[in-house]
Amino acid sequence: MPVYEFCAENITLLEKAFKAGASRVELCDNLAVGGTTPSYGVIKEAVRIAKMYQAKVIVMIRPRGGDFVYSPQELEIMLEDIQCARSLGVDGFATGVLTADDLLDKKALLTLLKASQGFEFTLHMAFDQLPEANQGSAIQWLKEQGVTRLLTRAGGPDTPLDRRLQRYKEFSQLADGQLEILAGGGISTTNRDQFLAIPGIEQVHGTRIVF
Repeated sequence: MPVYEFCAENITLLEKAFKAGASRVELCDNLAVGGTTPSYGVIKEAVRIAKMYQAKVIVMIRPRGGDFVYSPQELEIMLEDIQCARSLGVDGFATGVLTADDLLDKKALLTLLKASQGFEFTLHMAFDQLPEANQGSAIQWLKEQGVTRLLTRAGGPDTPLDRRLQRYKEFSQLADGQLEILAGGGISTTNRDQFLAIPGIEQVHGTRIVF
């Protein structure tokens, strides 16, 4: 049974999405900049609605738009936001931190993982900024750290579809069942089956994933 993760900027369309088949939501604010951490009130209400549909809430932890290189102060904000969201009954977090040379900031990620212990942890599309040559070793590291899933578009905005589909196949093989691969980026009700047909790809993400 495929998992449809609805990407929501607020609670406006949540019930519609759950009724249409979404079983998980990535909740964020400011989709115009790729998503940032939603407010306390939005998280609280989203959790209430999701429970009515036995659905999961994954909260974006991102203090601002722009790059994924964060200062110590911004990391402290992210840790506070994780604690706040934990207390509201969410199911997990979607986040990502990179170094200035576009590699995983492993030290920062380990700190965030520790703060998220017992909850699902998604590394989001910050992954797509890694040089292709480093993505395989990054997947291996994510597996070793017990990360739940990787949200990736398997390329950039201009990557041809056939290349993306091939990359998803490669990512799935590398993940080897130890890391969920969540396909996202321009996926909708009209093309989602193309992605779900890839062996090992059983979940898709987007704002148009169920309607």
